[in-house]
Amino acid sequence: DFEIDEKDKNIYLTNEGISNVEKIFASAGILKNNNFYDPQNLSLVHHVNQALRANYLYQKGRDYIVKDGLLKIIDELTGRILEGRRYGDGLHQALEAKERIEVQNENQTLASITYQNYFKLYEKLSGCTGTASTEAEEFHEIYNLNVTTIPTNKKMIRKDWNDQIFRTEDEKNSSIIKKISDCYEKGQPVLVFTSSINKSERYSLLLDKAKISHTVLNAKNHEKEAEIIANAGKLKSIIITTSISGRGVDIQLGGKKEKLKNEKVDSEKKKIKSLGGLFVIGTERMESRRVDNQARGRAGRQGDEGNSIFYVSLEDDLMRIFGSESMNKMLEKLGLKDGESIDHPWINKALERAQQKVEARNFDVRKTLLKFDNVLNDQRQVIFNQRKNIIKSNNAAEYSENFLEELIIEISNKKRSYSELKNNKDFEVQLKSLLGKSFDESEYVELIKKDENNFKIAIEEKFLDKRQERKKILGEEQSNEVEKRILLQTIDANWKLHIQYLEQLRQVIGLRSYGQRDPLIEYKKEAFALFENLLNKLKSDFITILLNLNIIEKPIEKKNDNKKLEIDPKYHGKKMSRNEPCFCGSNKKYKHCCGRL
Repeated sequence: DFEIDEKDKNIYLTNEGISNVEKIFASAGILKNNNFYDPQNLSLVHHVNQALRANYLYQKGRDYIVKDGLLKIIDELTGRILEGRRYGDGLHQALEAKERIEVQNENQTLASITYQNYFKLYEKLSGCTGTASTEAEEFHEIYNLNVTTIPTNKKMIRKDWNDQIFRTEDEKNSSIIKKISDCYEKGQPVLVFTSSINKSERYSLLLDKAKISHTVLNAKNHEKEAEIIANAGKLKSIIITTSISGRGVDIQLGGKKEKLKNEKVDSEKKKIKSLGGLFVIGTERMESRRVDNQARGRAGRQGDEGNSIFYVSLEDDLMRIFGSESMNKMLEKLGLKDGESIDHPWINKALERAQQKVEARNFDVRKTLLKFDNVLNDQRQVIFNQRKNIIKSNNAAEYSENFLEELIIEISNKKRSYSELKNNKDFEVQLKSLLGKSFDESEYVELIKKDENNFKIAIEEKFLDKRQERKKILGEEQSNEVEKRILLQTIDANWKLHIQYLEQLRQVIGLRSYGQRDPLIEYKKEAFALFENLLNKLKSDFITILLNLNIIEKPIEKKNDNKKLEIDPKYHGKKMSRNEPCFCGSNKKYKHCCGRL
């Protein structure tokens, strides 16, 4: 019924699948016009696509876990839970339905920025990491930063063994367990790196069968991560963990000194050094060489002895998706028999090429994302600078007066053109959408008859009358604060919708390439038009609210008292300070009570 594209994490219905889906929904009575791709079935198509992705692309234990009745995303690189993060566009809901847990509401993005543009906000950019050299090209291209390798403090004597290549995953796993068993019998500590929770638990079961005592560290018990990893250098320690846990943790041979008497630690350290130090075992090559290097770097600390080795099979995800077809033929030529591994520089080169393919692909994805985000970034700076200026301003009135003037000019021009076409009815509809109920029916009739100058004066007078009413009740300072807050809320609400539109536009703009048009240029054009609409809508929404806003003084009931509380006469006409006790007698500050927006 469907085909899976693992490289792009996409899934497509085949013709047979479409027919099948149409039968299912037709019998359920929810298919419109007997055609799955009819415009009326758009939301149905979306739900089916997300349900397919949830069921066949996303795996429990690899991409997410279910904990305390909630579906939590696992970071694919670190293996840690991403608290509070949810997949967008209905995918998270599809996964919750799949796992039969409560389907939560979709998160709505209030503001967004790429990491790259966020980092570029800093005046100075620099960093220190043990694994930047493989990403040097990206640092230079995105941030114009050079990567320099600093020599180690003490000579590195860790032994990095060549990768062991197997035909099948079962052969590879048997060899890994045998290696761990050999180290365990000697007492040599081992740190085993896996690519997912599922795989860490699979190796745990294999070790249980071999009766080897060990610790499993993954997203299910990551709270104790630093403590577990810090003791990875103790005698007979076997720890199975996901990709790059324990960053920034000092793994000392013999264990942490605080936990044991120093003499015992020192004697244990000597023994472990004589056994070859900590042995890091990678159960497969990851998509990124940087992550492999981070795993290797857990051993051989500060000139200590150490070993590292990676086991690879042709059934691993990296080799299956990105490895070349010629790899299996090459192994056959080299005479690889079942159960045997091969350790050959050619194979290591082929592995590195597969990783470079993935890294180049991921880099292209990030570059494209950044090009699209740069379009939004210019708009983001305009909106957020404006927002900052409004927050700092003590006079929100100047914004509303400027907006009003611009809108009156615009609406006067429309009045002129509609008058020429003798189409007052359509003009009246547009005018009412802006002015709302601030004018009654008879006033509207009079307003439309006025000449351009008097038309402008009538709207300005109405606007100023409304402001004067607010000032009488709230006082000048509070009235100004109300205008400022309404303006900020109008900006936030419209910006939120705008970034949703742009997100949806970005998802479909790629289709323009079929018409020989550059999607990025098309996106720039449409995003610019949408931004112009956003600025116009901001003005009209803000003015419409101010023209129709009524401040109501409401008597408030005291607790445990049915009598209405009248406002103390001493407060009448008085300007309330935001931090004063509220006039209603609630004992709360005014800003937290009746003065709250």
